[in-house]
Amino acid sequence: MIVVAGEALVDLVPTAGGNLAPRLGGGPYNVAVAAGRLGAPAGFLSRLSTDLFGDRLIERLHAADVRTDLVQRGPEPTTLAVVGLAEDGSARYAFYVEGTADRLVTDPGPLPAEVRAVSFGTLSLVLEPGASTYERVLWREAERGALTVLDPNIRAGLIHDPPAYRDRYDSWLAHVGLLKVSVDDARWLAELPEDAPEADVLDVVRDWQGAGPAAVVLTRGGDGLAVLTGSGEVIHVPPTPVTVVDTIGAGDTVQGALLAWLHDHDALSTEAVRGLDGGKWARALAYAGAAAAITCSRAGAEPPFKRELEMT
Repeated sequence: MIVVAGEALVDLVPTAGGNLAPRLGGGPYNVAVAAGRLGAPAGFLSRLSTDLFGDRLIERLHAADVRTDLVQRGPEPTTLAVVGLAEDGSARYAFYVEGTADRLVTDPGPLPAEVRAVSFGTLSLVLEPGASTYERVLWREAERGALTVLDPNIRAGLIHDPPAYRDRYDSWLAHVGLLKVSVDDARWLAELPEDAPEADVLDVVRDWQGAGPAAVVLTRGGDGLAVLTGSGEVIHVPPTPVTVVDTIGAGDTVQGALLAWLHDHDALSTEAVRGLDGGKWARALAYAGAAAAITCSRAGAEPPFKRELEMT
């Protein structure tokens, strides 16, 4: 079983008529939905509101065959994110997070023995007190031997002390089995210029891999995906052609699809990830890229179902 830990929220997304339409989302939530829709045995760990949005979030998890045994409920409101879209479909976010349910998650204790992988990322590792709770889960599950997967998915507007966050990120790496990070987030984390060449980003990624992760996957926007494998080889996979509606949830879909692919190929362990060769990584990234392309072809974070990928 794969557990995805972190926030769920509601994105308010612009419509063609200039209004804002609510879409269920949040980075970890999207990852769980993507993994579940792609056939992986997934569960979600979070705290959701007992409001109407919280009920809808639970219903959508069930519709994706995602287990909710580890979901806590509370009377606090659901986090909201107002989304702005650029002409190329890329998204920017403004968040309303004060006193919301997901950041008040409590420590669930050791996860069930059947859990083979745990995925973390986005706001849940920034907003206290939940960030410290998820951090303890990360440490404990890594020590137990589960595959821990991290996508920092930076939302810089909510990181009020960037140096402290960067130090904290560095402290996680020794406990991470698989790291996924966008090129833009890698530049931010490493304090590189926004136009720093990808070769400089790869130098940083090699340092991060040396601190712990068995492999590092890089999302490169319209340039596709890359991975630094356990043997130090860099594999690039071109993007899947698509007409982009928006990019909301694209990186989350990559994360969920990678988890599903690793499950399908009996590679849900740090050592198995370390041992994947270039050919297997190329197939894994092609699968994840195809899934993300489908998400980009429709409004909001709507990851594909397994049958949709089988038709492509």
